[in-house]
Amino acid sequence: MVPHPIAASSPANSVQAPRSVVMTRPHNFTVNTETAADNSFQQAATLLDAAEVRRLAYAEVTAAAETLQSQGVRVHLFEDEGTTTPDAVFLNNWFTTHPGGHVAIHSMFAPSRRRERRSDIIELLKREYRVQDVIDYSGLEYDDLFLEGTGALVFDHHERVAYVARSNRAHPVLLERFCTHFNYEPVVFDTAGPDGQPIYHTNVLMTIGTDFALVGFDLMTDVARASEIRTRLEQTGRSIIALTTSQIESFAGNTIELSGTAGRILALSETAFASLTAAQRATIEESATLVPLSVPTIELAGGSVRCMIAGIHLSARPQ
Repeated sequence: MVPHPIAASSPANSVQAPRSVVMTRPHNFTVNTETAADNSFQQAATLLDAAEVRRLAYAEVTAAAETLQSQGVRVHLFEDEGTTTPDAVFLNNWFTTHPGGHVAIHSMFAPSRRRERRSDIIELLKREYRVQDVIDYSGLEYDDLFLEGTGALVFDHHERVAYVARSNRAHPVLLERFCTHFNYEPVVFDTAGPDGQPIYHTNVLMTIGTDFALVGFDLMTDVARASEIRTRLEQTGRSIIALTTSQIESFAGNTIELSGTAGRILALSETAFASLTAAQRATIEESATLVPLSVPTIELAGGSVRCMIAGIHLSARPQ
């Protein structure tokens, strides 16, 4: 399927903040009951009927893509018309891109999510950007080895570090293999949410920008490990914004820094924006413009803005 072209020019991007992204607009969005067992951020109950949920989700992604475009971010917007891919809007989990022309296709924990992978997105990347190689880990699903893209992995591209919250969506064997292939150092830690269960994805409690990091240290169960991670991030020169459990539940950790026409932006949901304090917003705005997006229907499925956006860390081919 040919994506809708939403493009804009922008200055050279930070390696941490891509200037181009891929998004998927869902036509049949619904909350995935298959993933509810380990995703406490999902909300099963809603007063809206199924048709209204689908309409609202479609409109939210459309508006989010248009807002990012208006900021100078190049958006490749694909359509998902499938009826068996309820989480297709969260495409950042099944593929990632990396500086130097490298692409990874990831293995997914839930069988329904494996149907989200699509060759037309990979072909778009090859056609529009310089892709050296594509490493496909999806065959390891048959061995129960899962590593769900930038859900499980939060990258510090400057330092070549991959931060990972231990969960059933981030298998240590596959993590080690991925980090060897892509030259990242894995930093793994344990977490627990208010229900005592591990946080299902790292990217709901951690965002690493160019000059700042938002981190839910309180959800890390090992205090010494949390302190070590904080020190490590501080040593990169970043401002550290510690998020409370309440802010994490409002998706304040599920944000993404991008490069736009006028500089870097931090895309986040209106829910997340409202949860931040004035001081936290001011720290972010020292280096990036806050761009709140209205995605309350999408958030019913347990993910927010970061989960909706796959950053393209590849060099663009000449237009």
